Amino acid sequence: MNLVDLSGNLLFTAFVAYLAGTILFGGAVKGSKNEASASNKRWGKLGITVTIIGFLAHLSYFITRWIASGHAPVSNMFEFTTAFGMLLVGAAILFYFLYKSPLVGLFALPIAIVILGYAAMFPRDIQPLIPALQSHWLTIHVITAALGEAILAISAVVGLIYLLKNIDLTKKSKERTWLEFIMFTLVLVLGFIVVTVGFRAAGYEAAFDYVDKNGAQAEVVYHMPALFGMNEYSAKTEGTMQPLAEMPAIINAKTLTTFTWSVITGIILYFLIRLISRRRIAELVKPLAVKANSQLMDEIGYRSVLIGFPVFTLGALIFAMIWAHEAWSRFWGWDPKEVWALITWLFYAAYLHLRLSRGWEGRKSAWLAVIGFAIIMFNLVAVNLVIAGLHSYA
Repeated sequence: MNLVDLSGNLLFTAFVAYLAGTILFGGAVKGSKNEASASNKRWGKLGITVTIIGFLAHLSYFITRWIASGHAPVSNMFEFTTAFGMLLVGAAILFYFLYKSPLVGLFALPIAIVILGYAAMFPRDIQPLIPALQSHWLTIHVITAALGEAILAISAVVGLIYLLKNIDLTKKSKERTWLEFIMFTLVLVLGFIVVTVGFRAAGYEAAFDYVDKNGAQAEVVYHMPALFGMNEYSAKTEGTMQPLAEMPAIINAKTLTTFTWSVITGIILYFLIRLISRRRIAELVKPLAVKANSQLMDEIGYRSVLIGFPVFTLGALIFAMIWAHEAWSRFWGWDPKEVWALITWLFYAAYLHLRLSRGWEGRKSAWLAVIGFAIIMFNLVAVNLVIAGLHSYA
């Protein structure tokens, strides 16, 4: 077995361990009315043990792929997203040991599982680095930025727990609507996985020629019916669906097509779940959060931002600007990725300001944490894939 196959097996092992860890943490939360009971502690210890085993397998995947490729495995969407999922689990383990709350694992692990499922939809082949990425700053900048984002994500995890516990879902309100919208966006990610697997299993493929943003001829292959065409496209595969609209060169029409199909599939899945359960998804999840200590969740959220914000600042801004100056002879260029990294930084700076000077705790703090994670995910998904820029290779 070569290193690439070994790394794939290790990643699958981590995925299975995270599924098992979620179930065990669920047992710790639902097992007894007394959160500190011996039964709950036993389930919690089993949950964290299996999660650590999964994390070690995930870390081993990262190391073996690094050895196989000769560079840090963070150079494309598959590699970066799997690394982000690993760091998220690592952050969840850290906060579990700091606060001994199985709820952190119960809600963080499913998010990591969805992230790994999302990563699995991208090409997994090891490719040589393009010249722009052949630098030691690839490792320093990307891993540090991803670590900061992973720690910040914990604030959203506990923020969601806080909101599920404290929002009355039996009464119509804006908070109930927005909380359900969060559940809806998670289903959209599942929609992406389902539609991608479905069309790949069907063997759908359609090739197009187009003109890229530099005015050069290029070719793109769609693996699902093209709803949007690339700039000045022409079809090469007969008998396939023609795009409904042509996009300008700045927009990645293939990714926009995937996003649109994912939304359509996610909407169908969402209403199927609602139809079968006859309840909102937030109402299905709420029982898992009823035992949460609201003050503790608020404290964990605040501490995760205090830790994650300086790490993100170091990786996403300072190291990024040093690398930008080395690669492009300028510290800042208003590239879409740079702009959204700045927006993310300004948002969490505002979070800390409002928390420390205005006393925004509890629900307000929880909502800010969830919004912050939404900004991070928008940067990962939309900015990386849809908007063309210097970081489009990622």
